[in-house]
Amino acid sequence: MIPAETRFVKSHEYVLPQPDGVLVGISGYAADQLGDVVFVELPPVGTKLKKGASFGVVESVKAVSDLYAPIDGEVVAVNDALNAEPALVNEDPCGRGWMLRVKASDAAQIQGPEFMAPADYDKFTGEH
Repeated sequence: MIPAETRFVKSHEYVLPQPDGVLVGISGYAADQLGDVVFVELPPVGTKLKKGASFGVVESVKAVSDLYAPIDGEVVAVNDALNAEPALVNEDPCGRGWMLRVKASDAAQIQGPEFMAPADYDKFTGEH
């Protein structure tokens, strides 16, 4: 179940606001399109993210894809579990498969028009 406060961008990353930062990852739709994820390359803690810039790479049996920062901010945590279990991205992308925790430079960015609620994202992807 995707939390209602989750927001998605057209490049298929999501943001999920939490008390200690914003979780960032890729959507279940993106994970399904990629196929079995075999490797995830993420930036170290302390990295400054610029909205729209690449912050890492996800590699699957089908393709290698860049990951794009949905917001400006600083990486405060990285999901190290993905090093040993990259398949978590496929199994639980909006849960245990999260990628980064980011301290947003401007939390209001998430309210921008490019951020879609779960139902709107489903319409965008044609999932519903």
